[in-house]
Amino acid sequence: MGKASPEHRGASPPPGSCCSPQGIASSHGELAGCKMSLTTTPAASVAFCLLLCVPWGSSCPPRCQCTERAGAKAVLCSSQHLEEIPKDIPKDAVFLKLDANSITRIPSNAFRHLSHLQELDLSRNAIEKIDRAAFKGVAAGLRTLDLSSNHIRSIPKEALLALNAKLRLANNPWHCECALQEVLWEAQLDPDSVQDITCHTAPREEYVGKPLLQVLDAGVNFCSVRQRTTDVAMFIAMFGWFAMVIVYVICYVRHNREDTCKHVDYLKSLPSTQGHTETTSTAL
Repeated sequence: MGKASPEHRGASPPPGSCCSPQGIASSHGELAGCKMSLTTTPAASVAFCLLLCVPWGSSCPPRCQCTERAGAKAVLCSSQHLEEIPKDIPKDAVFLKLDANSITRIPSNAFRHLSHLQELDLSRNAIEKIDRAAFKGVAAGLRTLDLSSNHIRSIPKEALLALNAKLRLANNPWHCECALQEVLWEAQLDPDSVQDITCHTAPREEYVGKPLLQVLDAGVNFCSVRQRTTDVAMFIAMFGWFAMVIVYVICYVRHNREDTCKHVDYLKSLPSTQGHTETTSTAL
């Protein structure tokens, strides 16, 4: 009476269920359903079902949603109050949305393990600092990088110039300088957002509040300004060194002159040898 029927004892999990090879759990909800279905599964099949229910190497970061878009994995972490880049993003992620969070920094090698990544959205965060090697490992395949609406004032040009991606840098409090000018000249900026790259601060007050592209079109060259500043600093350093050499020579000559005068005075103070000889002869 307590024995299971042969059909029940030897039956495999129903096709399409979360514990069948065709229906491996792909989300937390399906995994929970799978655990519930195990309560009705014979003990001999429990271990087998558990192996199938575990999503090996495809776990989704907490507070994020992992889905598929056109056959490619998309990781959606928008508006989740994240303060840093999640550590456990699936390696096969192609689309990654981290917009509308509270991320303040992009450290070196933050996305190095995401070799398939093509689109990265970091807009509407509080990013202030981007390390030089922040996008190392994704430079070759990345097609779109959105850094708009953050708190970025400056960025190492090495972090962006190695990318082939289309960049969105609008609505940041940029400090207009040579590095930003080089990014504008050499990087692939999104043409729809270039006009929104404005100078929040600049070497001259007249550039503040103006689009960077407009300032450059007026003939301003921030890199030449930096070069002139370097030249002036070098000139001042050389002048200072030359002045020190002149002062040293003057002091050396004056010191030698004083020594010479002392020596002459000493010689004058000595009794004359000729006078001493004449005195001796007279006495004889």
